[in-house]
Amino acid sequence: MDETVAEYIRRMVLRIPRDEIKTMLQKWGFLSETQLQTINFHQIKDNISQDVVQLCEENSADIKQAAVLDIIYNHIYPNKRVWSVYQMNKTGEETEFFDLTDFKKKFKRQLRSALKNVTINFREYEDNAIWIRIAWGTPYTKPNQYKTSYVVYHSQTPYVFISASVLKSNLPLLCQALLVASNYCDIREMELRSHSLNSLKDIVFKRYSQNFQTYYPRPLQERNAAPESADIRIIQENKNEKERIQRVNREVFGDGPQPKLEFAQYKLETMFKSDPKMNVLDKREPFRCLVKFSSPHLLESLKSLAPAGMADAPLSPLLTCIPQKARNYFRIREKKGFLPGSFVSP
Repeated sequence: MDETVAEYIRRMVLRIPRDEIKTMLQKWGFLSETQLQTINFHQIKDNISQDVVQLCEENSADIKQAAVLDIIYNHIYPNKRVWSVYQMNKTGEETEFFDLTDFKKKFKRQLRSALKNVTINFREYEDNAIWIRIAWGTPYTKPNQYKTSYVVYHSQTPYVFISASVLKSNLPLLCQALLVASNYCDIREMELRSHSLNSLKDIVFKRYSQNFQTYYPRPLQERNAAPESADIRIIQENKNEKERIQRVNREVFGDGPQPKLEFAQYKLETMFKSDPKMNVLDKREPFRCLVKFSSPHLLESLKSLAPAGMADAPLSPLLTCIPQKARNYFRIREKKGFLPGSFVSP
């Protein structure tokens, strides 16, 4: 076994929590159950890693087998990476039968035609998700197994989840390979990013049910003219206002927990209006603004603004429509003709 492969496997084992090393090696399936029984999993992790490497040497492990263990680790711990959502588009509405073997062949051929030094590994999971691991090299260097890109593609859907490598120059090659392999003609980033891969899937696959904003401000009711103390009236008004905010928040966000989204952005385009006599603008041009949101838990942060007294209830639709805009991205872009890769306000 090559020394670089041995070192890579050793580091992989060190990344796994001690209590889960045996289970993950069993899922890997490269070492037999008899070999695993020879390992003392109660010793320090460095010794465990050395024992695993020794057994892998007996089985003549190569980078292909090591990459499978890496995919298993990232599938169990997807939150270790930052994921971005991409949506592909076809010219027509026709549906085609998905052939996994053909997909793999086209993907490899397209990527390797542009870059020779690259390793590509696939693994299928029960939810129709195809996990792709890509280790990138250069025309003069071998692939770097420690700086990999991950792609999660659900067949029969236009959505792709990508955790890109450090080299952004590789991203166009990766996107082109996805288009060729899946028979799509266009791909755009949806500007949704998060460590939580499952939350991003909930949004784009509509597994997350966000209520539409149906609340409208109501006129103030006439106050009771009956005499009562100011303190009691203030307490009652505060109570009523808290109840109103809670009711409006439920109408907008629903009762369930929000998907864990960490980044979103869209482009706002509107017309600048001014008095013609002021001559502020020589010609009528739209006013453009790029709006970015980021937070460890963006949607829960927005949900908590009104109850915390930091914003009026209900929140602006510009804040509450982010998941819905993710689903309607292409429809909005095509109807209004704005720049791709962005959200557009209503």
